[in-house]
Amino acid sequence: MAALLEKSEYRKWQYRIFSATWLAYIGYYFARKAYFVVKSDMADTMGLDAIHLAHLGTAYLISYMIGQYSSAYFGRRLGPKYLLIFGMGISLVCNIVFGASNSYWTIMLFLSINGLAQGTGWPGCIGSLAYWFKRKQRGTVLGIWSTCYQLGSILATSFAAYMLGHYGWRWSFYGASMVMLIIWTVVLYLHPNRPEDVGLKPLFDEDDEIVAKTDEKAIKKADENGLGWNREVVITVVIMGLIYFGIKFLRYALWSWVPFLLNKNFNLAGDDSGYLSTVFDIFGFAGVVFAGFVSDRLFKGKRSLLSFIMLFLMALSFVLMNTMGSTSLMYFTISMGMAGFMLYGPDSLISGVGAIDIGTKKGALVAAGIINGTGSIGPIFQEEIIGWMYEKYNHELGPIFILLVVVASITAFITLILWLRSRNSMVKL
Repeated sequence: MAALLEKSEYRKWQYRIFSATWLAYIGYYFARKAYFVVKSDMADTMGLDAIHLAHLGTAYLISYMIGQYSSAYFGRRLGPKYLLIFGMGISLVCNIVFGASNSYWTIMLFLSINGLAQGTGWPGCIGSLAYWFKRKQRGTVLGIWSTCYQLGSILATSFAAYMLGHYGWRWSFYGASMVMLIIWTVVLYLHPNRPEDVGLKPLFDEDDEIVAKTDEKAIKKADENGLGWNREVVITVVIMGLIYFGIKFLRYALWSWVPFLLNKNFNLAGDDSGYLSTVFDIFGFAGVVFAGFVSDRLFKGKRSLLSFIMLFLMALSFVLMNTMGSTSLMYFTISMGMAGFMLYGPDSLISGVGAIDIGTKKGALVAAGIINGTGSIGPIFQEEIIGWMYEKYNHELGPIFILLVVVASITAFITLILWLRSRNSMVKL
């Protein structure tokens, strides 16, 4: 009976943590996506070209990368709850400044600050979930939970497009801050740090013991705050970071430039461009649920193998985008949906459940910060490269789509290497 009550008590808090972190990451998207939706209209108002926009995006993305890495440090000291509370609050204020600003340099400064704040989101959420769910649950739980960043992107993009069409681009930022404030309040109320903070025992995960036994000397050398990672874990985390570099290069290339390209190259209105760009995230939503369920049930936790298959198919979707989508809005939209489905599944497996599986409960926040931090270098490169290519090739889309094919193919190949290594390693993924 006691065991049953304890299980029931965990379940109640698991629902709260799931809800709080799921809503939190949706909130982060409202304070992130508005810029990408309105940048074409903002550029027209302020007299900016694609190069100027690329520099703004780069300033944000460099700070975002730094925020991911620094979250691995600060998150272990603040705890995941307060990491999220501070990050969300700063991001909320930055969006108010964006809406009020008429200065290119002011927008660049606060985009940089917003990047640091946005970098707290993923490590904070993953670090929270690691304390409340066991490995055998994580594929399915994280598969469902990770819908927050597809749904968040869809809702935030559509909301920003609506505000843009009805009230102008400044209100896309103001509205985002209002939504973030509501979610910030909910997270503050719902979210404890760890089971111990509400009088529960830490959840024991049998995998913690298995990982420890793979390198007992390394564990003995680690102090009470150490991670206990052996050499195989470190190498695996680095490889996962490289894979995530490619994934985030591609994801942000579509996020950042598709509304702009739909407006400039396919002559859609700014709000219509924003609405249509959500096709990528809508199909990505289905891809995340599919990948989480299939990795647990059919692939028996072999997440790297499933990721390789989906990333290979994603590369083919960019081939379609290059061959037929450059001149046809219909084929561009179809290939964008295919890319979303095939990209988001591996995205969630590598950066979410994979980070917990490899880092273990104790090091999940750090692993998520390192993997996401390394991955966040990718968007920095795409922002400058695509902005330069768009002007260099006289607004032609073909060269840009060829670049996406190449990056997708390399990313799939590195994922294949990860799977081949995991077959002969104590570190399974």
